[in-house]
Amino acid sequence: MTQLTLNLGGGSIAFQCSPSAAQDIKTSLNTIMASLKTVAAQTASGNSKPSPQKPIEYRQVGDVFLEIFCNPNIWPSPFAAKVLITLRDDRIRIITEADLSQVLDDVNQFLEQH
Repeated sequence: MTQLTLNLGGGSIAFQCSPSAAQDIKTSLNTIMASLKTVAAQTASGNSKPSPQKPIEYRQVGDVFLEIFCNPNIWPSPFAAKVLITLRDDRIRIITEADLSQVLDDVNQFLEQH
């Protein structure tokens, strides 16, 4: 396993991650993007009240616990969306918000390298 680094607005976090776990993260992030695009398309088509999308949550349990959460109903577009990231182990917990597009770029870059 190697380090996956997620760039945040004011820094970054890095943790051990396997390529298969990174692929699972990417799949979840793509699901979030699809939900956001659905909401944006419904809004752009003049539908004043788009049909609600389910919040999406990804969890990985291993050496560290990683959770990525997004409610696609509160963001106007996929490029404005943020995800809530929780990273913790038995000694430390980090909870922060990050741009969805940046996290997706970081995961894609990790997968290209491994």
